[in-house]
Amino acid sequence: MSDQKATILFKQNYAAKAQIVINQGGTSSGKTYSIQQVLFCMACEAEKQVITVVGQDMPNLKAGALRDALNICSSSATLQAMVKRYNKTDRIFEFHNGSIIEFKSYGDAQDAKSGKRDYLFVNEADGIDWNVYSELALRTRKKIFIDYNPTAEFWAHDNLIGKPGVELIISDYRHNPFLPEQTKKNIEALKSTDIERWRVYARGLTGKIAGLVLDNWQLCEKIPRHITPFAAGLDFGFANDETGFILVYKQHGELWVDEILYEKGLTNPDIADRLTAAGISKHTEIIADSAEPKSIEELRRLGWRITGAKKGRDSVKNSIDILKRYRLNITRNSVNLRIELARYKWKTDPSGKSLNEPTDSWNHLIDPLRYVALNKLKINHIKKPVSRLPYNSSKTYDFAETYLLK
Repeated sequence: MSDQKATILFKQNYAAKAQIVINQGGTSSGKTYSIQQVLFCMACEAEKQVITVVGQDMPNLKAGALRDALNICSSSATLQAMVKRYNKTDRIFEFHNGSIIEFKSYGDAQDAKSGKRDYLFVNEADGIDWNVYSELALRTRKKIFIDYNPTAEFWAHDNLIGKPGVELIISDYRHNPFLPEQTKKNIEALKSTDIERWRVYARGLTGKIAGLVLDNWQLCEKIPRHITPFAAGLDFGFANDETGFILVYKQHGELWVDEILYEKGLTNPDIADRLTAAGISKHTEIIADSAEPKSIEELRRLGWRITGAKKGRDSVKNSIDILKRYRLNITRNSVNLRIELARYKWKTDPSGKSLNEPTDSWNHLIDPLRYVALNKLKINHIKKPVSRLPYNSSKTYDFAETYLLK
């Protein structure tokens, strides 16, 4: 259908294989509009589909998702031919093939137990209670879409992101080629007045809690081509703590970090097997926790090039100081590392004053990064970081001509 265009977010959501698809995005990225284009496709492609769009309350739905849905339908002659009617009283799109798209809000978890569906879209999910979501999810047969502006972490970060069957799509206004230039300028202008709001609304990054130790990181799509890891970091864990392993790359005075391993209950032979399965070369220099000399020696005897971190007085603070002098590019796949970075805080005294010492938690991937800093990085000769867009998103797609009723 050529009467309506769609962005790359439509394509990514339509093609997503995961049972839960989370859209974390900045303002005006087009995530809500794109998801609803997908829902209209689902309603048309199969008979008698029940699709529920949920918001925290009806005024928010009317001003946002429902308004977008009405616009999608009214601007598409193909959809208008497939929609039997829109019930304004009940806020339901009824299709000739028996499918429906309904817009609802729920007061509590008990209320959410009513009704079942094939597809669920939780709009602005950070305004909806986890128990409400859980009841809705239990009664959804096929797929769940979630979207929100990441002003702060909430249940999606704690309970869903990084788990099997969950796909995370992060977007910002640069993924929306239909956005007016002035709107783009207004969003980008946040950088000069409020860097934290700029991170959330211009880059789709999760809002940060005050007192974070490392706030000089950004999301990247992938490691740049033609560079190889100059070191790896390893933190040993077992029953209660995860074993963490990362690869670290360096180029143009910036660091790229890729999470490889984050798992409990691993013996040293298990670690060796996991690294081999991940394609890690035994020539890669691994910097590990020097408090585990026996483990380091065992892995060395298994053929790995591994050494202990050069710890000493103030080594934690020194390694953090080194890392703060670099821009840290964290890959999209490094879900657990990003969660740690968003929770790694300075300790405070009872009055709330910072003690200039990080909490000893949420650090099973950050500690390996510190080990690399201690052994392999210098604090001088850091070049000015180079700004990069994560990827080219200017292409548009024919909504439904390619995907609808194919």
